[in-house]
Amino acid sequence: MWKYYALLSALFAGLTAILAKMGLKGISGNLATAIRTVVIVFISWGIVLAAGQLKEVKSLSRNNLLFLVLSGVATGLSWIFYFKALETGPVSKVAPIDKLSVPIAIGLSVLLLKETVDWKTIAGALLIVTGTIILIR
Repeated sequence: MWKYYALLSALFAGLTAILAKMGLKGISGNLATAIRTVVIVFISWGIVLAAGQLKEVKSLSRNNLLFLVLSGVATGLSWIFYFKALETGPVSKVAPIDKLSVPIAIGLSVLLLKETVDWKTIAGALLIVTGTIILIR
């Protein structure tokens, strides 16, 4: 099932780049990020409430909170820089560079989470890096 969610994530991430570029006309990337964030806050909490998961807040540990807050900071910075790049750059160049996050995540998963990766994962990450280099030259 996770593969379907991942494919839907990729689909919506691609759509996000196009819609964001269209929405950036005449405004700053910071304002665009703020508007997008408010929408995400309402959607996320709406899903939590609709699924009856609000009670899970009580089970959050300090570790959960620490890493989720750090993840939120990283996400916010990623979005700010992504919108800054979209303000002046073409989606066809910005989006592939942004997808370097995939090989970075794979590398960090090995270093920090001690995950093992097979040759196909390594080859795929190298192809992403190679493709990005080709696209930006």
